[in-house]
Amino acid sequence: MHGPSPDTLYPLPGFPRAVFLKNVVTRPNIVVGDYSYYDDPEGAERFEERNVLHHFDFYGDRLVIGRFVAIAAGTRFVMNGANHAMGGFSTYPFNIFQQGWEEGFDPASWTNQSRGDTVVGNDVWLGMESLVMPGVTIGDGAIVAARSTIISDVPPYAVVGGNPARLIRMRFDAETVARLLAVAWWDWTAEKITRNLGAIRGAEIDRLEAAK
Repeated sequence: MHGPSPDTLYPLPGFPRAVFLKNVVTRPNIVVGDYSYYDDPEGAERFEERNVLHHFDFYGDRLVIGRFVAIAAGTRFVMNGANHAMGGFSTYPFNIFQQGWEEGFDPASWTNQSRGDTVVGNDVWLGMESLVMPGVTIGDGAIVAARSTIISDVPPYAVVGGNPARLIRMRFDAETVARLLAVAWWDWTAEKITRNLGAIRGAEIDRLEAAK
């Protein structure tokens, strides 16, 4: 036994609202790890189109999602292309309307203010209608409450919520978090994960470390 194949589009038989995301992603600037899924009754297959916003190739930023990430319906990622140039008196994007308004526009006024890649770690749970802003990193094992807006980095195994999201609590003490990050069970083979599901689901770090 080794669980579902990560190459399966619909991993839940008879439940087509959930997809393993890596099988619907086509753009090279979006990277998704095995077993990470998106659940949406209105068409999870349209994740790139509807949930990753303002993601333009010329910016060079990437959306990187780790393994075993659970993404609830309505979660959206706002990428760097949403930013307007802020170095002058006006933030209005005259250049995008062309007809002469593009003359003299320097694309670097956009790209120089890029906040970089948006990164979601492994074993992260993003609640319904979460909004993730450009350039943030959400650490391994974190939980984001529904309808939260993430504007800054989230530590591993933190629970955050609100608009803007703030730390609610840590899931485990600092020593346990360090030990969990060292174990990194999400990097194990599917067979090893299957053999050790009890330890992964449980709350005994010694048992999980022994499985490593």
